[in-house]
Amino acid sequence: MILDDKTGESILSEDRTSSGMFLDKAQDEIVDDIEARISAWTFLPIENGEAIHVLHYENGQKYATHVDYFADKAVEHMGSNRVATVLMYLSDVKKGGETVFPHSEAKLLQRKDESWSECAQEGYAVKPGKGDALLFFNLHLDGTPDPKSFHGGCPVIEGEKWAATKWIRMRDVEEDGDYVDEKGNDLGWAAIGEWEVGGGGVNGNCTKSSNVCSS
Repeated sequence: MILDDKTGESILSEDRTSSGMFLDKAQDEIVDDIEARISAWTFLPIENGEAIHVLHYENGQKYATHVDYFADKAVEHMGSNRVATVLMYLSDVKKGGETVFPHSEAKLLQRKDESWSECAQEGYAVKPGKGDALLFFNLHLDGTPDPKSFHGGCPVIEGEKWAATKWIRMRDVEEDGDYVDEKGNDLGWAAIGEWEVGGGGVNGNCTKSSNVCSS
């Protein structure tokens, strides 16, 4: 299942062919400890994190290139946008299953041999390794989407892949209400004190969530 940008509903998609399920937040001591470590690593509050999504990829299964941020305003305002993604690799993969970033400038610096899949050759790639974790940010500091975060999960060629994803929002995922500026842009960074009004690349827009200027 993936999130439909137009409706906000979960829909079946051929872009993601893995199977998966969610763990309840803080459902036990192990999950609670993992969430605390992710918060310490990312410097983002625990309450901003979505539930951990465990994924299983069998031979040939993949996740086509996509972005994790919400591009459609209607969907975005159902909850604040996704600031960061943490991808935890729970197994080794004999071949394939890499996470690839086609728009990353770092792809020009990465040399690859025959151990990398054809899919991984299309950008900067990370091989899955049991116990490793990958952190990347989906938004710029001004809250605007970063297209360089465009990424995908390459098809598994040999073996199987287990992973767990943690998406982290601009604000508490349980919190109601929108944090928007006068143009309707979701700027939850202001709510957690990342900048003052008119600073940090906000271009002087008055963010309602700052409580500094009137709406």
